[in-house]
Amino acid sequence: MKEKSEKEKKKLFSYSIFSFSHYIMIFFGVAIVTTVAIMVFFAGNSVHINRESVVDRARFAFFNIFVLSLLFTVILRFYRKVQVERPVKDILATTEKIMKGDFSARIPERHGFHFSNEFDKISENLNTMASELSGVETLRTDFIANVSHELKTPLSIIQNYATILQDTSLDTEKRLEYAKNITQASRRLSSLITNILKLNKLENQQIFPEKQKFNLSEQITECLLEFETVWEEKNIEIDARIEDNIYLESDMELLSLVWHNLFSNAFKFTKAGGTVGVALKITGDRIKVEVTDTGCGMSEDCKKHIFEKFYQGDTSHSIQGNGLGLALVKKVLDITGTTIEIESEENKGSRFTVIL
Repeated sequence: MKEKSEKEKKKLFSYSIFSFSHYIMIFFGVAIVTTVAIMVFFAGNSVHINRESVVDRARFAFFNIFVLSLLFTVILRFYRKVQVERPVKDILATTEKIMKGDFSARIPERHGFHFSNEFDKISENLNTMASELSGVETLRTDFIANVSHELKTPLSIIQNYATILQDTSLDTEKRLEYAKNITQASRRLSSLITNILKLNKLENQQIFPEKQKFNLSEQITECLLEFETVWEEKNIEIDARIEDNIYLESDMELLSLVWHNLFSNAFKFTKAGGTVGVALKITGDRIKVEVTDTGCGMSEDCKKHIFEKFYQGDTSHSIQGNGLGLALVKKVLDITGTTIEIESEENKGSRFTVIL
């Protein structure tokens, strides 16, 4: 059945140079037009024509109609073969490849004598669609691979330490240490799953910003205080320059996610004894929030990819995160119509500026 359908498909879109049915249609069309033209011409003419002359002229006219019809048929069929059959075959072949999962397939461009027509527009749109599908497929594959890897790491830690804890000869100190490691791995796993769900909702436009007026100064201060334990453990100096009572009308919950992830990144990459700074100020009709750190900084190449999912420029800190924080930040800022700027230099630190 499959072979038969393929043959029928080829037959359906294969035009020969000559078609008898088309020739008959054109012949009658030309004959009718010619007859009407002759009748109109002689309708008001009283010129006498003898029988022999009429027969000769009729034969001559019939021969001309026969030849013209044949010529028109061949021209029409040739035009359809070039202008219809070839582009249709290309479109069918490409769409069949895409249906089978080959998103690299493209419809070849034709630079013939014809002007741009509907087939060219269809081909252009299909090529654009295939390109978009190819990008989505690559992202999907990379996303699954990265999620699998990120899930595997904390699960392996939990499994290994849980196995060790079954040893009855372990002392209390070791048991507490291993239990603490299991708790940390569980938190990391929970954070990963939470971020994946949030990012998925944001990308699928299932979260819509709900504007409300709130005190941005208080929100940033509260987010910063959540990391008090971290900066005390690492002896990090805090440089806070937050103007009081700056109000903003935006989505409070989504922006809280932005500050939390920016602070988390700053503390993660700042070594013990370093400095993390936050500044909130009004410049003209804009509100600027700056988060700075004296961490490892970023290269130019790293800055180009820093907002991609699972991208981690400094792999030495990969165990502390999952590469989704800044991807979430960028998605939230895009949804709320906010921009972010990055200034960074390797081994000197980074500055993230959010402009509201």
